[in-house]
Amino acid sequence: MKLSELHKAEGSSFNKNFRRGRGHGSGNGKTAGKGHKGQKARSGAPRLGFEGGQMPLYRRIPKRGFLCHNRLDIIAINVSALDKFENGTTVNAELIKTSGLVKNIRDGIKILGNGELTKQLNVEALAFSQSAKEKIEKAGGTCKILSHSEDK
Repeated sequence: MKLSELHKAEGSSFNKNFRRGRGHGSGNGKTAGKGHKGQKARSGAPRLGFEGGQMPLYRRIPKRGFLCHNRLDIIAINVSALDKFENGTTVNAELIKTSGLVKNIRDGIKILGNGELTKQLNVEALAFSQSAKEKIEKAGGTCKILSHSEDK
């Protein structure tokens, strides 16, 4: 069996264009799939998470931590990965993406110092670790720190 040969089991999918309350001929007549009576059978049924006036679970559980909405999602790349480029190349986010090192640049790239670099490269990135900067400059290259808007 191949992925291209897979298909849904008979009757397993549900049509999203399901028309409720359109009589018996629709295949979903009378109660329109809402069962018999009760709060959930009527219009104005309570919102998701409502527990009949009891303090809902999402408000009873203590809240911990903080999520910064201005955070940056930065991709880390080691110096050893940059060794595949030719001597004298200017390595930037665009080149890293087209070479296949990273699929999605997200908010920027930081160069880390793991591994060795034998080629002279001019690297442009959002940030560099101290060891990465030393290794790039030791190989005869340069490090240019870009602002967030330039790195994309």
